[in-house]
Amino acid sequence: MARSVCVIVPSVGNHAELGIALDGLLSQTYPEVDVVVVGPERDEGRIVSESRGVRYIDDEGSSTRADACNVALRETESELVFFTDDDVIVPKDWVENLVRWFDRDEVAGVGGPNFAPPDESTLWQRVIDVTFCSAIFTVGTNYGKVGSEELEEVTQLPGVNSAYRRSVLDEVGGFDDGAIGAEDVLLDHRIRISGHKLWTDRKSVIWHRRRNLSRVRKQIANYGLVRTLASERYSELHHFTHTMVALFPPIVLSTLVFFIWGVANGGIAWPEFWDIGLSAVPLGLPRAGAHTLPTLIIMYNIIAWYGSAKGGSPNKDTVTIFLSPIVTFTLHWNYGMGVLRGRWRRLFGKSGLQIDDRSR
Repeated sequence: MARSVCVIVPSVGNHAELGIALDGLLSQTYPEVDVVVVGPERDEGRIVSESRGVRYIDDEGSSTRADACNVALRETESELVFFTDDDVIVPKDWVENLVRWFDRDEVAGVGGPNFAPPDESTLWQRVIDVTFCSAIFTVGTNYGKVGSEELEEVTQLPGVNSAYRRSVLDEVGGFDDGAIGAEDVLLDHRIRISGHKLWTDRKSVIWHRRRNLSRVRKQIANYGLVRTLASERYSELHHFTHTMVALFPPIVLSTLVFFIWGVANGGIAWPEFWDIGLSAVPLGLPRAGAHTLPTLIIMYNIIAWYGSAKGGSPNKDTVTIFLSPIVTFTLHWNYGMGVLRGRWRRLFGKSGLQIDDRSR
């Protein structure tokens, strides 16, 4: 007997792409998939949904994705609950591929990788995808997590490509109220500390359009903020890598100041600038200041290029790999600033006032 499945799609202000996502969900090879969209009462997504016979659920004024998903969970019934976004292209066998793993009792939730569609993405969206999937700098993320085995245990699932037993979601109480940016991280953490296991299917790919660079900056800053605030509630979520990224903006600024000071104090022999002037400038702090910044830039780019080349993105090519350090820097700077903002709020007891990066 087939397991009952409900796919929840939170949506706001994106009715054009929503239609494409729904067309994919309505063409699934798995029988009787219940698809619901949850969003603001007057959003144009309602028209798109109902024109396709898809149920549209009023998010009851929710200001975050987490709250909207909780509303949909209360308003639906099914054995299994799938989550994706309104800006995806869904393969026809997506539901069928993930459902099969729930025959194993140890599977509380399962997901798969998500990549930008190569043929429908701008250059910078493809660069962002390559950077997200880096094997080094962003290895802690789950954007392009591709397991080495057919089914591999993981600590978290991407919110855009995930499925859970409803009984497990009920047990942990759904998403954390008011969580933004990292609501899937918090949910998966509570599922795991409750004794359940999460898994990834390396072949269950979903195609997810990346945001443009300006929106990615805001998105990533939000992630850093929320992960820091969340670690106040769940101390286990704090990792040393968060501290390292938080140090990134201060290190960049201090290195830049050191460089300017070094140049101003004779750290570079200007007539011999192109051969770096090593023979003309004596050893000392001015020379160190003048050459530390360019040396770090070169090392940073080399590591970024290597990580992007080794990552699992299908958008890898010479151009996207070459440009990836620009996005890598953007991610590190904005995530670090988000972490610093979160720590500032915690320090002064202002942990609230979380703002969703997609207005509702």
